[in-house]
Amino acid sequence: MAARFLWASRVASHLRISVAQRGFASVVLKDLKYAESHEWVKIDGNKATFGITDHAQDHLGDVVYVELPDLGRSVSQGESFGAVESVKATSDINSPVSGKVVEVNEVLTESPGLVNTSPYEEGWIIKVELSDAGEVEKLMDSDKYSKFCEEEDATH
Repeated sequence: MAARFLWASRVASHLRISVAQRGFASVVLKDLKYAESHEWVKIDGNKATFGITDHAQDHLGDVVYVELPDLGRSVSQGESFGAVESVKATSDINSPVSGKVVEVNEVLTESPGLVNTSPYEEGWIIKVELSDAGEVEKLMDSDKYSKFCEEEDATH
């Protein structure tokens, strides 16, 4: 009986180590920049497209509603411009850069689940004309964002 207990303890100990070393599993794309509030941004000239990250949508669960801003609205880096509602919670969407909204992803009004299934492509949220391209330098690259998420998940 003691041998079985010892074996079970070793297996349990090994499993805990394996789980801890599993690491960060969300998709993080190399050509994007990331905010600490879990929004991504893709810069194309003086325009930027953004949405919420795979990591954010994974933590939110199934998205059921996306609040979109009006065209022409000004957004400021770090400030809320909309919200994402899921079966678990409602979360503000913060602007990773400042600019003027030139396009919104209207498809999300009918298919908000695209934020879950395709957060970096079909699930983009808005496009803006940049007002300060230098703000991009304040954002994280993919490696820093992955490390940020690992550390954040370890504390929760």
